[in-house]
Amino acid sequence: MSESDLLAGRFEEHRGHLRAVAYRMLGSLSEADDAVQETWLKLSRADVSDVRNLAGWLTTVVSRVCLNMLRSRASRREEPMDTFVPDPVVSSLERIDPEQEVLLADSVGLALLVVLETLEPAERLAFVLHDMFAVPFDDIAPIVDRSSAATRQLASRARRRVQGSAPAPDPDLGRQKQVLDAFLAASRGGDFEALLSVLDPDVVLRADAGALAGGVAVSKLVRGAAAVAEQALMFRQLAQFSRLVLVNGAVGVVTVLDGQPMGVMGVTVADGRIVDICILSDPERLNGLDLPAGQVLPDRS
Repeated sequence: MSESDLLAGRFEEHRGHLRAVAYRMLGSLSEADDAVQETWLKLSRADVSDVRNLAGWLTTVVSRVCLNMLRSRASRREEPMDTFVPDPVVSSLERIDPEQEVLLADSVGLALLVVLETLEPAERLAFVLHDMFAVPFDDIAPIVDRSSAATRQLASRARRRVQGSAPAPDPDLGRQKQVLDAFLAASRGGDFEALLSVLDPDVVLRADAGALAGGVAVSKLVRGAAAVAEQALMFRQLAQFSRLVLVNGAVGVVTVLDGQPMGVMGVTVADGRIVDICILSDPERLNGLDLPAGQVLPDRS
């Protein structure tokens, strides 16, 4: 086996970890894959014969790549951040694919990713690497070109934003499923009061539908149980084509009509009610998702 083959094999051992880091950094599955690929290119061109900790070296490289991508994105992104929904990771409710299980270890929900999108690139990097992957501040500091103390402050500011904005989900999938089953039943039945009973009074709905021709945004942000229930009733015809799945490790919904995905809904359930809803209905991004086998089913009559 050649040295290049050995190096490729060592890289593959770390691919899942690198993709998990990049996904949390970028909130985009395609961009995460791009970042991992660029990391491989940098590795293939580098002399790592003296590198004792290849995992650490690769984590540093993919983090630098992601930081550059975040900075570039911040300079060109036009859509309001309160209506942007990151790429969901959709899995079967019965079985999680091993590759997705690595991606979602210590699962990060869509609501948390939405909050991370509001952080400055350096803040996001410091928080993700330290709080999610236990990378020491001394190792993060050179990546963001700051001292260890300043890097600690970056993570601290990010942590305060996250703790103040991202609702804490109920970890019990059984309870989550009960709430989602009730929500879908109420939607299908057009029962406004039943919808209110499963929605937190301060529930927030973000729906990201991408953009129409000419770049006109069609995403929306809705607050409050009554307003969210009204939205659910407006789209009640689609509820019959919805199936329960896992979305970023929590029970969510995928809607498929005539074999085409119409939307993926990630939900945060707390204290028996839905407190946050993130819906991705952008056709272009939906078509790029890897939906689990068995979810794109013939529509029910």
